[in-house]
Amino acid sequence: MARVDFVVVGGGIVGLATARELQRRRGDATVVVLEREDEVGRHQTGRNSGVVHAGIYYVPGSLKARLCVEGARELYDFCDRHGVTYDRCGKVIVAASTDELPALDELERRGRANAVPGLRRIGPDELREIEPHARGVAALHSPATGIADFAEVARALAREVSDSGGLVRTGAGVDSVAPRQRALEIRVAGGDAVHADRAVFCAGLWSDELAVRAGADRDPRIVPFRGAWLRLKPERRDLVRTLIYPVPDPALPFLGVHLSRHTSGDVLIGPTALLWPRRPGDLTWPGTTRMLRRWWRTGVAEIRHATSRHAFAEAARRFVPDLRDDDIDTGKPLTGLRAQALSRDGKLVDDFVFSRTERALHVRNAPSPGATSALAIARVIADELGV
Repeated sequence: MARVDFVVVGGGIVGLATARELQRRRGDATVVVLEREDEVGRHQTGRNSGVVHAGIYYVPGSLKARLCVEGARELYDFCDRHGVTYDRCGKVIVAASTDELPALDELERRGRANAVPGLRRIGPDELREIEPHARGVAALHSPATGIADFAEVARALAREVSDSGGLVRTGAGVDSVAPRQRALEIRVAGGDAVHADRAVFCAGLWSDELAVRAGADRDPRIVPFRGAWLRLKPERRDLVRTLIYPVPDPALPFLGVHLSRHTSGDVLIGPTALLWPRRPGDLTWPGTTRMLRRWWRTGVAEIRHATSRHAFAEAARRFVPDLRDDDIDTGKPLTGLRAQALSRDGKLVDDFVFSRTERALHVRNAPSPGATSALAIARVIADELGV
């Protein structure tokens, strides 16, 4: 059994950023990252829209609000230093009708309270200057919003951890967690184990399971949501210059069907937000039934989007009326899973959440803007550990 100072479970962007931060603060520490897949960044990190959020949507004073603004600034600097692909292309959030103006006002209030760089209100004429095919009664323009290759960021973080003397071990799913007299025993699939002075669990879809194994409460539970994006045909990519978003429902942590550029050159439309249970307990969890009773109409709309390209296009045509059904590529959608925490009372948890067990800290909820905020989240984790 190996004895180390820190084990980080999860080789996504948050776990790798945490390992890097621990090394930067304790240069003499032994740090091991355990990742269940055969490469880092395989799940939420590498399967999202790639948007670097600026911090507009989040309740002022929340961790999401603070860490997104700080994290985006640091992420751009990290990409510059490591040659990671990104584009600070900007974004517009479009109110398609006057009844959306109060919600747009609230987003503007939040963005200004959160000190989002360069955020400003624009009218229909200036909206057309920025996005010639977009239409709306008003919009917010966020020049600090961008896109990045988050999988590439994860690989760069893994290299930095390894170059600094840490071990990034792939193919190392965790079977059990047990406190011992002077260490936390983390047993890896296949039988070997690591004894850690302290551990951090950044396990995404498995964060609740591992927290419970370590002695934490089951609440909140991770109930995954599946997202799918369709591509515009290459000859129609000129419909979008930056990123074009609708005004979202403030009661939900999802941002609605939008149009966004990707570092690959694709222009994506989506995503869906479908409940995607992986375990029998996902559907019997009391919070799930309470959520479904409250949001069943939203669920029906999401099923329409998931099963119909016409419904996808129709949702986006509200603010990009030139979009036609046949502008959408008929190829296979891009898909990803969102590890969304759901509390027992049926509320979708809308902030980053951490919990503690003996010798361990657990990241219980870090969906979007988790990738944007990763470097800032890592600082909070190190502070919580007293490193």
